[in-house]
Amino acid sequence: MKKSPWFLLLIAFAVVISGCQVNTKKDVVENPPSQDTTNKSAVTIELLGMSSGESDLNIVRDQLTKNGFNVKLNIQPDYGSFKAQEEAGNYDVSLSGWTTVTGNPDYAVRSLFKSGGDYSIIADPDLDKLIDQASTQTPEQFVDTYKQLEQKLVFDKAYIAPLYSSLKSQGLNQEVLNKDSVRLSKSRSLVWEDIDFKDTSKRNTDPLLLTQATSVLTSLDPIKGNDGSINMINTNMYVRLLNLTDDDKITTEGSLSYNHSIAEGNSEYYFVLRDDIHFAKVTNKAAVDTGERVGADDVIFSLNRAKDKNSVPDHRTYSLHEHIKNVEAITDLKSLEAINQSGSNETIKAALEKGLAAPIKELVADKTKASSKDGKYQVIKLTTTAPFPQVLNYLAHQSGGIVSKKQVESINTYDVAKFDVNKDVPYGDQNTVTEGNKYNNTLYASGPYILSHKNDYEAVFIKNPGYLKGTAHEPKITNIKLRFIKDADSALSALRSGEIHVYYGVPETKFDLVKGDSKLALQTLPSNAVSYLLFNTGNRDVAKNEDLRKAVLYSINQDEFLQFYNNNKFKAVSTVSPLVTTGNELKSDPAKAKEYLDKYKASVK
Repeated sequence: MKKSPWFLLLIAFAVVISGCQVNTKKDVVENPPSQDTTNKSAVTIELLGMSSGESDLNIVRDQLTKNGFNVKLNIQPDYGSFKAQEEAGNYDVSLSGWTTVTGNPDYAVRSLFKSGGDYSIIADPDLDKLIDQASTQTPEQFVDTYKQLEQKLVFDKAYIAPLYSSLKSQGLNQEVLNKDSVRLSKSRSLVWEDIDFKDTSKRNTDPLLLTQATSVLTSLDPIKGNDGSINMINTNMYVRLLNLTDDDKITTEGSLSYNHSIAEGNSEYYFVLRDDIHFAKVTNKAAVDTGERVGADDVIFSLNRAKDKNSVPDHRTYSLHEHIKNVEAITDLKSLEAINQSGSNETIKAALEKGLAAPIKELVADKTKASSKDGKYQVIKLTTTAPFPQVLNYLAHQSGGIVSKKQVESINTYDVAKFDVNKDVPYGDQNTVTEGNKYNNTLYASGPYILSHKNDYEAVFIKNPGYLKGTAHEPKITNIKLRFIKDADSALSALRSGEIHVYYGVPETKFDLVKGDSKLALQTLPSNAVSYLLFNTGNRDVAKNEDLRKAVLYSINQDEFLQFYNNNKFKAVSTVSPLVTTGNELKSDPAKAKEYLDKYKASVK
């Protein structure tokens, strides 16, 4: 077809305009820097990340380029592809992130940096020693230990290069929901049972509409997953011995415990159990009270399998619970009177009795015999391998969720050592709740909601009719639909159009859009999330050469990240930065970056 002069003029105009445009996601993914335009004398670094982190990747690329690197971008479209590249070692540095969802610093380092940790690619005995030392200390004692750990992790060895810590945020439709009922917690995931409509008459007729990005669920068995696909879901499907307040304090509010107490020595922990929570199951896609009470046998079973690496195939949270030595039900009432609470002259029995409907008159082994109004209770004693007060934070984590001993044992009939993914269907497999010919919902939920069914677009949850009925923690809304919306822009659009009621995790770059919409409200608070660069410790030069890693480290300018995000980010040194003020600080230093890069170049000549 013949091109008109106007068409040619339009093309010329487009070329001029394109010269002053910022790269888009498409440009970055499909048109990485050409090898023909790179500095032939510079050191090439391969930077791995996801398309969702494009802005951060571009900032890091520019900073490294200024300090003498050629940067090869390896951008993957989703988390699965990213992890495949990471596990294959196809990177020098990967853009990583971690959120401490338990509110304690041990969780911020143990899985990530301890030898053999669930997510660790580092094996350094000096780090291991510091992590274990800090875990036995009180908050007053562990500040210096975590300061030493950061020094070793970041400055001495440069295993990671920190970028920033973040705000936690959510947008909500305040015309539909009672704004005061929607909690935003520093560590804990969104608390579903508290959320209520402004018009309370809609509780049983209208669904609460939520969203998350990931539609493929790792596992609905709480110990088999620890990622964004299931953290919010499993937190609301399974009750725990303890919870966290919105500002990360340990509480029994809305938990399986009336009270808890720590014995002198900080190695024995006691919990007096509620008798008003039942397991729910799904029948014909409706929630049914099984009539089975959640009791001591379920707690013992759940926590023993949580601490055992080999209790289930692909156990992903065992390192969080490895400090548990023993879990048992106490039936000797006198033993509670013979032990004092830590730091107090008060007995464990007296501490546990505070606020109970009736004093503890009898301890029963059979959960069906427990009756708080009659003074008959079940008490759990948990013993740790060493003094470890932070164990309480791990019990508040979603992996500490209490499952039904009877139900899980009836489903997991296979030999774990010989587990066959082609024929064995473990408890919590998402295929059992996915619509289609494999649907066979065998879930038993001890928490406020149970998952009825899901497809690629949404998951449907129903209120547990046997969860804290008649108390302040009984779920307000009967039905919840969790819609899977992968893209942040689409999720925000859904919130603004009324397709969802809460958008959990609004990006900082979208805050103004939420604030500018009169029907929406934005909630924010400093979070425990930290973004950082993780160096390959396997098959690249950065694995062997500290100088190369330090050249990258001192190329990072955190001020540029803060400026890009309109100061809605904060400086960080490690994953413990939001939790412990160590006094350490990473300062960008181009001179140091050049010095270490020159040392590296000299070593490889």
